[in-house]
Amino acid sequence: MSMTLKVPSIVCGGCADTITKEIKVHDTNATVNVDIEKKTVEVDSDSLSESSVKQAIEIAGHKVAA
Repeated sequence: MSMTLKVPSIVCGGCADTITKEIKVHDTNATVNVDIEKKTVEVDSDSLSESSVKQAIEIAGHKVAA
């Protein structure tokens, strides 16, 4: 499943790395693309639901926009 989430708290590459690493803890095969300028996280995963991805982003210390 592919999804794009708006994450307004992304400000730098460190944020992108933290989010990517946390999502990959839950699915090592997930494709994660963080766009720092657009403040979006695009995830393609066969095993994670959108709510699971949102939880991972929040565990990484960021909030997903509604």
